[in-house]
Amino acid sequence: MANKTSYDFNKSLQDMNVQDLQAKIQEDQLRLKKLEFAHAISPLENPMNIRALRRDIARIKTQLKKKELGI
Repeated sequence: MANKTSYDFNKSLQDMNVQDLQAKIQEDQLRLKKLEFAHAISPLENPMNIRALRRDIARIKTQLKKKELGI
């Protein structure tokens, strides 16, 4: 099930332009900082959200690099 959602996420990234990808990276990095801060204060109900968000950011950065290289 998780494999299909990551596939859909990657597919949606392919339709975005460079500016949208950069904006999404900044937005998700801010969300990640807030989650990590909240987790440091009191444990999150589901700390796996932090891992998932980090991986999503990596997927976005990969797609951005592909677009910049023209792949």
